[in-house]
Amino acid sequence: MATNNPTGLDAYKPAQIADLVESAGVAKAALPLTQMFTLAVLAGAFIAIGGAAYTMVMTGVDAGFGPARFLGGVVFSLGLILVVVGGAELFTGNALMVMAAVDRRITLASLLRSWSIVYLGNFTGSVALAVAFAFTGLLDGTMGETAASIAQGKVSLGAVEAFMRGALCNMLVCLAVWLTIAARTVAGKILAIIWPIAGFVLLGLEHSIANMYLIPQGMFAGADADLAGMCFNLAFVTLGNIVGGAGGVALAYRLAYGPRAST
Repeated sequence: MATNNPTGLDAYKPAQIADLVESAGVAKAALPLTQMFTLAVLAGAFIAIGGAAYTMVMTGVDAGFGPARFLGGVVFSLGLILVVVGGAELFTGNALMVMAAVDRRITLASLLRSWSIVYLGNFTGSVALAVAFAFTGLLDGTMGETAASIAQGKVSLGAVEAFMRGALCNMLVCLAVWLTIAARTVAGKILAIIWPIAGFVLLGLEHSIANMYLIPQGMFAGADADLAGMCFNLAFVTLGNIVGGAGGVALAYRLAYGPRAST
């Protein structure tokens, strides 16, 4: 019997994904304020849970040991799995909304409104989880030493390093989101998330929302880091995340498949 899918893969094709991404961008921009902010707080908390699990995995091992970092990345993937499967609004993944903006399906004002509200909600959820973990007692021992080391490493990055690591990171995050849209099953979406996310953690790249948890977590654990250092890191990592996700993935696929790619 003839088939329209010679690959045999039960997944949407790239041109179909592009259209779905644009439609999702329109829906995201139209969310009411309360719903958008609530879902963003949840996303920040979900990423924070992944960050906490990553911290524990890295406790007691050499932070530069590749296999350990890879395992940490697999565990950190829990955060994006919760966001995608559970349903939440994540700033870094929402860089893909640029596709809808370029094709004028949403306005620049609505794009910036969405990004701003989601970023603030992500920050709220991430920091709230850092405060919660500070009261668990888990940061008083060896996990706390790891948390402090992670935070100190992040605030020690220069502007160019933070920006470039942020850009490369969000290329992988947005590709992970892109692949989840291709998948038709929950299991497929989970598998699509793990490899790009584990890859960026393995490589030591920078994710702004994860840093909203990891830096405060380290500060609560006694890291030699302060609010100014955190703001410096977040500023350049966030800019990198926008460039990598919006330019490196969203606009690239928009150029490849044109406006409102159809099947």
